[in-house]
Amino acid sequence: MRTALVSSPIDVGAIAAEIAGPSHGALSLFVGTVRDVNAGRAVDGIEYNAYAPMAEREMAELAREASERFGTPHIVIEHRTGYLAVGEASVAIAVAHPRRANAMDASRWIIEALKARVPIWKREHYRDGTREWVHHGTAMVQGAEWQGEVQATGSQGEVQGPGGTDA
Repeated sequence: MRTALVSSPIDVGAIAAEIAGPSHGALSLFVGTVRDVNAGRAVDGIEYNAYAPMAEREMAELAREASERFGTPHIVIEHRTGYLAVGEASVAIAVAHPRRANAMDASRWIIEALKARVPIWKREHYRDGTREWVHHGTAMVQGAEWQGEVQATGSQGEVQGPGGTDA
């Protein structure tokens, strides 16, 4: 198991190789990327900020919980910080397991829990020159072997950026 906040590009191939093994019948790899349009607005990039000590602890806890819940220690979670251009990977989650359902379910559970619980904020940079902090909200996590709501650690209202600013 490994988790990390990183400031350099995510090496997806290295992450997959890190947990690959002959006993794993499945390796589920989720890669979240910066898209060029969100909510009808043209996007140039996203700036990710994190409260690193808490984010790193919470990411490690998510990996531990997923390991227990889905029966595999073969988990890697990396999340970028800093400015990312359209197309760059912002998060990668790799889970290996003897069975595909567990690997895929764990990957989905981790991304939804990460978005709800880990103190990482994103500010979208729009083509028109404006920037805006984006609230991810709470996430519902459901599946065949697990069910329930992932609780956000913060307010249910608007999320402000670091330092309490909203722009």
